[in-house]
Amino acid sequence: MTLGPDETGEIHLGMPTEWAATVVGHHRLRHDIAVVRLIGDYVPFVAGQSVEVQIPQHPGVRRRLSPALAPSLDGKLEFHVRAVPGGWCSGTIVADTQPGDEWRITDPGGWLAVDNDATDVVMLAGGTGLAPLRSILLEISRRPEPPRTHLFIGGRSPRDLYASDMLYLLTGELPWLTVIPVVDTPEDPTWEDPWYEASRVDVGFDVDEMLEGTLADVVGEMGPLEHHQILVCGSPAMTTATVDRLIQTGTPAEAIRYEGV
Repeated sequence: MTLGPDETGEIHLGMPTEWAATVVGHHRLRHDIAVVRLIGDYVPFVAGQSVEVQIPQHPGVRRRLSPALAPSLDGKLEFHVRAVPGGWCSGTIVADTQPGDEWRITDPGGWLAVDNDATDVVMLAGGTGLAPLRSILLEISRRPEPPRTHLFIGGRSPRDLYASDMLYLLTGELPWLTVIPVVDTPEDPTWEDPWYEASRVDVGFDVDEMLEGTLADVVGEMGPLEHHQILVCGSPAMTTATVDRLIQTGTPAEAIRYEGV
């Protein structure tokens, strides 16, 4: 007899606690970012949650990642991974993942979610913090009346917005979704990123459509968000700064859900 979580994260008898998935695609989009797609067992997570993964290159080592797709009965999974300086597991995933690798997945958990009665939502995503928020977007798109949603995506420069083409196309499909790119600087680094050059497309946001500053700066200028549900996900530093700024400007703390990646 085994224990496992249901869609609420609670543990029940008779459910598996570990699932297997096989890598079917590894797409390196930047020198430090890759999208990994897998197919395998159905994993009973909820959109917005994270899971623990174990990769064959580092047996016994587990790292938490957030699926970028809503739960799928056919076992499809997608992860967005950034190589963290000094993070040898994330670096291996970005540089060395191969189709056919088998990943072991456990422990769905987390509390990023949009309430069923929410009518206005603000999402703030820094870097690969976009992944769980994209999962939530796909989940709420199935609702009869999705909430009006503003997604702010933050990066150091336009080149850092690794999924801007996908989000640009998504705004054309979802009339209730507005995407606002935010960059620390509108100037890309002068050094060449061959992975960026190889993945460049002509679809995306123009530089003049981007706000300049940090996500914390941008939300600080918006004033209190008193009638919205707010989700924040990104690096621990970005998440802390953004949540602090939201509260300082009068947004109710109970309206904010956040998670660092």
